[in-house]
Amino acid sequence: MHPLLRRSHIAGLFLVSTALAATPAPGQTPPAAVRESELPHLSLTDALTRAAAADSGHPVTIARLAAAEAGLRQADVKPSPALGLELENFAGSGPYSLFNRTEATLSYERTLERADKRETRTGRAQAEMAVVRLRSEVKRLDVLRDVQIAYAEALATEAELLVAEARLVSADRSFRDITRRVKSARDPLFAGSRAETLAAQAEVDRDQALDAARASRAALAAWWGGSDDFTLKLDTFFGVTPPDALPTADTPELALLEAERDVAIAAVKVEQSHNVADPTLRAGLRYFGQGGDAALVVGGSIPLGARSANRANVERAQAERNVAEGEIAGAKVIQDREIVRRFARLRALAVESERIRAEVIPHAVRSVEQVTAGFNKGGFEYLDVTEAERALAQARARRVEVLREFHTGLATLDRLTGKHRALAATHSQERR
Repeated sequence: MHPLLRRSHIAGLFLVSTALAATPAPGQTPPAAVRESELPHLSLTDALTRAAAADSGHPVTIARLAAAEAGLRQADVKPSPALGLELENFAGSGPYSLFNRTEATLSYERTLERADKRETRTGRAQAEMAVVRLRSEVKRLDVLRDVQIAYAEALATEAELLVAEARLVSADRSFRDITRRVKSARDPLFAGSRAETLAAQAEVDRDQALDAARASRAALAAWWGGSDDFTLKLDTFFGVTPPDALPTADTPELALLEAERDVAIAAVKVEQSHNVADPTLRAGLRYFGQGGDAALVVGGSIPLGARSANRANVERAQAERNVAEGEIAGAKVIQDREIVRRFARLRALAVESERIRAEVIPHAVRSVEQVTAGFNKGGFEYLDVTEAERALAQARARRVEVLREFHTGLATLDRLTGKHRALAATHSQERR
């Protein structure tokens, strides 16, 4: 048997036993099926869970939360008291020579905060902690979206491998048929050479599809640092239906913008609290060097013009609050518009995939059968056969491309709506 024919024949048997789900004889199981059955099946949920548990950005999140918690503790600290020492008439001329009439005052000084300054500071620190948590959740959801896209790509390359295997089987069959016709002098030699070329190219395409499938599986496993010793079921890839209702959005993006607005509101309160001057009280003991007497001393001070000195800071904080509120309104409109657009595109892709499956592929298969039968009877030329097989392969490949776009778009829609938000939050709490 020709080497190319032998390899193609083996590939065809493999496709028949796997893609076409041929039933083996009682008590017999194909070796490839045995090896595949020993590998665990990896679902999308499994992939997302593994990736969430192995998130390399988690230590950074822990450090940022620790910094925010330290900021909260610091915001609750009262102004520190002060201990002062003053020496009067320490040195001079005449009767005020060194130490003759020195007056020493030892005082204790404390600033009294007004206008709930501590409460406003701690409120801003708490809002900043919420921002840190939500930013971490946003980044984790971005990771899960990328993992879902990698999973869809792995499924798509597996489906492309099936298409390549089917094309190899068709090329192998055509090569055998044309070889018999050439040997019986029913077709010229160049027809056999052309068939051999197409079979060789089909085998190259199959090998490339196999390498691509392996690479996609390895790229998927890299998200959790594992190996690609798992199987993927194509049922979820091919079995899509048009979504029937717009999903509700539960995304942390808007919550993050709202938390940033809360920080801006808290900043306004902090700056407004600075408009109220804080008095400083002082009490001490004064010692008179001449006579050795002592007396209590009390006093205090309060800054003047605090409101006018802080007016620009208040205005800046208010402007930043207005910016945050405007961003929330704009982000809501953009999010809703993008969800509607993605939803409509998914419906169109699902409908196209189903029509290709139900209308295009059956006609292409029937065309191949009819042309092949006519060719065997001498009614068609070999080019008619290859053209029919090419049309079938293109229809199958087109469906795979449509489904690849569908599943990739579904990952983007899931990210927009925060579908996996609970999974991201669960793993974040477990690792803390």
